[in-house]
Amino acid sequence: MKLYDFPLSGHAHRARAMLSLLSVDADIHVMDLANGEHKTPEFLKINPLGQVPTLTDGEVNLRDSTAILTYLALKYDQSRTWLPTDPALAAEVQSWLSVSVHEVFDGPCVTRLIKLFNYDSDHAKAVEKAHAVFTQLFEPHLAKQDWLVGDAPTIADIANYSYIARVNEGEVSLDNYPNIRAWLERVEGIEGFEPMPHASDFA
Repeated sequence: MKLYDFPLSGHAHRARAMLSLLSVDADIHVMDLANGEHKTPEFLKINPLGQVPTLTDGEVNLRDSTAILTYLALKYDQSRTWLPTDPALAAEVQSWLSVSVHEVFDGPCVTRLIKLFNYDSDHAKAVEKAHAVFTQLFEPHLAKQDWLVGDAPTIADIANYSYIARVNEGEVSLDNYPNIRAWLERVEGIEGFEPMPHASDFA
């Protein structure tokens, strides 16, 4: 198994964290994005979109972070707690995976992309979207329960953690969201969890 990774990518962090949580050995290849390794013909044969993360496992080739989370949970979590078998809980997990690639991307992720990588987008609008999803969805939901789905951590928590944990790097404060901050601490306290690195670690 091989993971094509980039340490500051929250998408890639999802895959890396899940591998760690499940104690799965994988060859972690850090991509040289600055020099365009992700656009080389060799890598484009593996992932035509030229993106990280990408996971290869024998004949399996996955290029989406939430698909990777699903694959790893189904293959390696025999307890089926990371992706529950109960239909209602499984559907709820899927709904939160959708949040991670839409609302969390459009707000927390984009604010960080703009500030760290000069991503071409409107920072003020992204900040507004971040606060909207925090205020309308995460903060009230986490006031009622410790985890996003059910009474134990699932891949929904892993998928949504990375960009929210480092949203300060996009100049968005979590000061007004105590339930979100407490949830982030719970996620980081899971045995075997690998936190999202800080951009300053690579300065």
